[in-house]
Amino acid sequence: MKLSNSLSGTIRTFAYFMSSGSHYMLKGINYLELYGTDPSAIEQVYAIFINVLEVDNEGTVLNAHYAQRRATDYLKAYCDPNFKVQPAYEDWEVELYGPPPLKDLI
Repeated sequence: MKLSNSLSGTIRTFAYFMSSGSHYMLKGINYLELYGTDPSAIEQVYAIFINVLEVDNEGTVLNAHYAQRRATDYLKAYCDPNFKVQPAYEDWEVELYGPPPLKDLI
């Protein structure tokens, strides 16, 4: 099974705005430097985004805005200690799953 167009487009769009420094939920936050100096912060943002995304039976993304909000709030709190994420993250939202195998399964 391949990713749906909806899911692929949602992930691609989030990646573009994150890597270009132009994500509208992060105005005023200088986060681009983290890509070179603290990649684990960026890794956590993507993990939260992917963990929070929900799709229906056809693969249509149901909560792209909410997933982006949860992910970008992590970065806001990371860059600004006065910013508090509400509600606090649940363990499943911030879980970092293992990497893929070194060889493809197919």
